[in-house]
Amino acid sequence: MIRSLDDPEFAARARDVEIIGIDFDGVMTDNKVYVFEDGREAVVCSRLEGYGLRAAAATGVYCFIMSTEENPVVTARAKKLKIDCQQNIPDKVAAFTKVLEERGLSFAQAAFIGNDTNDKGVLEKVHLPISVSDSHEVLDTIETFRTKRLGGNGAVREACDAIAQARSGIKG
Repeated sequence: MIRSLDDPEFAARARDVEIIGIDFDGVMTDNKVYVFEDGREAVVCSRLEGYGLRAAAATGVYCFIMSTEENPVVTARAKKLKIDCQQNIPDKVAAFTKVLEERGLSFAQAAFIGNDTNDKGVLEKVHLPISVSDSHEVLDTIETFRTKRLGGNGAVREACDAIAQARSGIKG
């Protein structure tokens, strides 16, 4: 079942969130990759995301990137945003479980923002599953709260602002 971030249930669940895991490709990017002749890659990210991440952090929420692939662009973007990132993660549920254990948290305190098949397992486990509006149809079969914005075009900002607002009553 797909629900809106405007759904009252979103705000109710968001108040419990202490940690947000964020997929990179297709969530923080527009899901496209530019490949240069020498093999280097480039992606497009939105500058909007930083403000949303800071709004969530201001309410005590820990945000981090979790990517199946390993790519220097992910490291560079995480560094710019001043958030942690994990890469080369074949099993996002296991990796997220480890992060939760390290921080003394549980899935009942977690949100995840994803867009594709490799995010489905963790989206099914977290208390607040969020998918971007241009997510793959495989996520239409599970409960998620869907952003209005596209991946790489402010979807993370939209989700983080909504979580921050629910937690503090302050819009990011």
